Amino acid sequence: MTVSANRRALAGIRLVAFDVDGVFTDGRFYLSDHGIESKSFNTQDGYGIRCLLKAGIAVAIISGRSSGAVAKRMQELGVRHVIQGCKDKIAAFESLTKELAIDDADCAYVGDDLPDLPLLHRVGFAIAVANAVSELPGQCDYTTTARGGHGAVREVCDLVLAAQSEVD
Repeated sequence: MTVSANRRALAGIRLVAFDVDGVFTDGRFYLSDHGIESKSFNTQDGYGIRCLLKAGIAVAIISGRSSGAVAKRMQELGVRHVIQGCKDKIAAFESLTKELAIDDADCAYVGDDLPDLPLLHRVGFAIAVANAVSELPGQCDYTTTARGGHGAVREVCDLVLAAQSEVD
């Protein structure tokens, strides 16, 4: 897809959904001897999420894993749609878009691994992060230059916001 085609597609986005591990994070998590999990989040990514929300663009997390750290971080950012421990990302996505009355074509999804492929094929604008498995980039509309956990989320937020400001 050309840059101008990307801009046109992104101009209509009303929901950006993200995987977490490998997208918001670098794919690693820390597990203490006591079973307490922690993750590292990028503060600039957080600011990008806040900017999307302020612009009236819905944000969602659809993750196969469950994490208290993710729930806490998303609460801090004001992300209301947090789906964790999800075994069927398509069903979760369908439920969310129905609730929000948003067409698939008006959604973007950001992923990094094979479980994300069905949803990447479903949305109007599919995005792989730079550290995604090799099968993803060729099947997505855009691949970030930044790696997950290192500004990829912010790059996506800025891309969507820039495309929408060109339309205004």
